[in-house]
Amino acid sequence: MAGIRLTPEEPELPQGTPPRPQLPLPVAGSGVTAGGGGSGGLEMASDDERSVAADSWSVRSEYGSTLDDDQRYADAADVLAAAAAAGNFPSAASDYCSDKDDQDSNEESSMLGLQSYWDASYSEDLANFQEHGHAGEIWFGADVMDTVAIWTKKLCVSFIQGGLSSANDNIKFEVDDKYLFDYPVLDLGTGNGLLLQALAKQGFSDLTGTDYSEGAIELARNLAARDGFTTISFLVDDVLETKLDRKFKVITDKGTLDAIGLHPDGRAKRVMYWESISNLVEPGGLVVITSCNHTKDELLQEVEEFGMRKFGKEDADRGAGDSHQIFRYLDHVQTYPTIMFGGVEGSQVCTVAFQRV
Repeated sequence: MAGIRLTPEEPELPQGTPPRPQLPLPVAGSGVTAGGGGSGGLEMASDDERSVAADSWSVRSEYGSTLDDDQRYADAADVLAAAAAAGNFPSAASDYCSDKDDQDSNEESSMLGLQSYWDASYSEDLANFQEHGHAGEIWFGADVMDTVAIWTKKLCVSFIQGGLSSANDNIKFEVDDKYLFDYPVLDLGTGNGLLLQALAKQGFSDLTGTDYSEGAIELARNLAARDGFTTISFLVDDVLETKLDRKFKVITDKGTLDAIGLHPDGRAKRVMYWESISNLVEPGGLVVITSCNHTKDELLQEVEEFGMRKFGKEDADRGAGDSHQIFRYLDHVQTYPTIMFGGVEGSQVCTVAFQRV
């Protein structure tokens, strides 16, 4: 599970294929997003339309596709229909609902939130790797992946050097890689595992990647072995029902929260997500989330609301304040290219770091 495919490049389609719908690009620096929760006076397309458009934005390899896209979408749509018929969509009576949840109750689910979609996607990628040796898609693109790896190292270096200067500053970047050995990293929804390879190139050596798709883990293991990163550990594990029994100093997420939010019961599952990672990260540890479906401010609000759910709104109203924080905001990447959309400037992706209190 990796998230929404972002790169806005239209693949070549066979002659006679009808064009797929084109949607406005999300603006992660504003209140206009692809995942809901934002404002800005724009009528956004449904998640099903968005997921089709997201697929059309995919980075396609020259060998094309071994799985018919229309069939994959039809299969996933059948699963969504079955979930609706079974009444598995969230209700207003959910224990996880808040005022914000009620405002977002008109959000539609997407096939990108279903494990069946990702199983099919990584089955295709694995077949392409075995036949052609290709790694598959890099979610959000190689530039974003490399930025996340370098920026995460800068955050860790700032802690090692005894300060908390912004990772966007020109801090002294020289540090013995042996110190990074004390920074075990967990990559949630690792997909093909290439982000962990990028982190290994930055000097991290205690690296673990998990994904609920067995095909993703098999692909990640094959790629790591081929590329010489044999010490990276890959495990089949669902973050919402994790079986991991250790804690990590750094947790990375590149699109996983996005996909969780597109599940038919996405609101409740997002709460489960924050509960899980709050137990997986060490006190004082870092959580680095990269998203194209949420703005920085929306992520901050979601973290704050999780803390209020965890400790109770009454405690917060009595002035408990920061003593009831679970995660506190540290920094965000400020170097992503920006675009203007609807008179608002923002970026198509955001990366935000939180610290476990």
